Amino acid sequence: MTPPPSASALVGAALGEAAKRAGLDPAEDAPTGHVVWRAMGGWRGILESVLPSLVFVVVFTVTYDRTTQTGNLWLSLGLSVGLAAVFTIIRLVTKSPPAAAIGGLVATAGAAALALFTGRGQDNFVFGFVTNAVYGTALLVSALIGWSLIGLAVGFLMSEGTRWRADKRKRRVFFWLAISWAGLFAFRLAVQLPLYFSGDVTALGTLKLIMGLPLFAPLVAVTWLAVRALYSPSAR
Repeated sequence: MTPPPSASALVGAALGEAAKRAGLDPAEDAPTGHVVWRAMGGWRGILESVLPSLVFVVVFTVTYDRTTQTGNLWLSLGLSVGLAAVFTIIRLVTKSPPAAAIGGLVATAGAAALALFTGRGQDNFVFGFVTNAVYGTALLVSALIGWSLIGLAVGFLMSEGTRWRADKRKRRVFFWLAISWAGLFAFRLAVQLPLYFSGDVTALGTLKLIMGLPLFAPLVAVTWLAVRALYSPSAR
């Protein structure tokens, strides 16, 4: 009787499949620029990621009333959610993989619902804070206990399971990669949370965009290059 897969194998498989769907399979021989572009989803992925938030920030700022100290939440959130819905419909009509757009729509709609419920524009960013906190904590803990999530994903993709843990060089690289990603999420929280508590929606939204793909892309490139170096023929 075949024993059930271990927890590390299940986590590695889930993370590895997600990385493969994003175009981050180190077993493929692809240029770094191409890999980063695929990880961001190309032009469509960038637009889906950036435009809903950008529209919210712009409309909220333009309609900001100094007397009430708030912008037009219904209009800014309605346009943001509507745009996310349009992206989802386009993917369904063109029969493109809809997972990213649907996920974006659900997140945008949920954040909008919270902001409308509280009447505070800054609450439109709460879900993003939770996501950063969860991802950052998971990556940090995995690195500290010696089971880097980056290593688990790569181990699955390279068909070596958890054997990388017996290689000091791989363990060290995967440790620092996980710490780097955890640092990115922590950095976002450290910069953005004070703006959230101060209620500065425009600055918060602007920094969220600046600290999104512009920081994500270089770290994807570093991760890709580090992993490829580990598994290059000369390193074996």
